Amino acid sequence: MVGCNCETKLKGILDEYRGKSGSLIPVLQKTQDLYGYIPKEAMEEIAQGLGMLTSEVYGVVTFYTQFRLTPVGKNIIKACHGTACHVGGAKAISEAMEKALGIKNGETTKDKKFTLEEVACLGCCSLAPVVMINEDTYANLSESNVASIFENY
Repeated sequence: MVGCNCETKLKGILDEYRGKSGSLIPVLQKTQDLYGYIPKEAMEEIAQGLGMLTSEVYGVVTFYTQFRLTPVGKNIIKACHGTACHVGGAKAISEAMEKALGIKNGETTKDKKFTLEEVACLGCCSLAPVVMINEDTYANLSESNVASIFENY
């Protein structure tokens, strides 16, 4: 990231956690907060800083779905595909979003404004079908009104 001074900040994170038991997850979380994802180079530095193998760090990053290996958009769209949303037309909602944004599930728009993710359940079954953008919930969606929600971002 330009102007981020990320390498210096990552060294600070590692200094804070070096020698502490169970520090890998918090280091990875802070690293992802810093970069927006966890770059390969950061995994290598984390491994070295915590006295681990890079493959061990990579194994943890790829095991937990909270960690990302690629950059994401400023706004994360989570399209629910749980049972209630599925019955309520989640597939059509996702297709309408893909068309409006010009991306597929798991992709990020070229301008890095949106990343689209299909998720198993958002826990809002009585409001199905549901989409979350960051912390905002959009309920009872239809194909015709889905594109308008992006205007807020």
